Amino acid sequence: MKKTVLRFGLFGAITICVLFVLALSLGSGLDYSAQEIIGYSSMIISLSFVFFGIKHFRDKENNGVVTFKQALKIGLLISLLTALAFGVLDTLYTQLVNPDFATEYYTDYIKKLEETVPAEELEAAVATAEIQKELFSNPVMSFLLMAVTVFVIGFIISLLSSLVLQRKQP
Repeated sequence: MKKTVLRFGLFGAITICVLFVLALSLGSGLDYSAQEIIGYSSMIISLSFVFFGIKHFRDKENNGVVTFKQALKIGLLISLLTALAFGVLDTLYTQLVNPDFATEYYTDYIKKLEETVPAEELEAAVATAEIQKELFSNPVMSFLLMAVTVFVIGFIISLLSSLVLQRKQP
């Protein structure tokens, strides 16, 4: 099981890193909404290795059998490796490569708030955005937010994959 987790976790980690770099280079002119869609799509594509890792373990290493519990454990560990890789990569990007990212993102966000939020609610919405900006400017919080986001999506994929792929001994 350990080899499967490491192998497919590494595949997921490499994939999410490659897709992150591709999105940065090819999607630099896109607005933040489009970049967010690309980001979530990259997470889902990278976490598809959860399904393939569980299937590989069941079919190649465990004689066609995997319990729900084993499958979920494998999926969660693969998700964890992918999530940690993305958390580190995103933190490196926001702290070293583009330290102005939080300011740029929140400036754009506030501009959208001004266009969509009623005037009487705008001040409170901007204050909330400023608190979030400060929070996410912290590298530890940035890491945690990104890693947890990927892990939660990975948990859902692990759960679904475990339900689909579980197979008991005949």
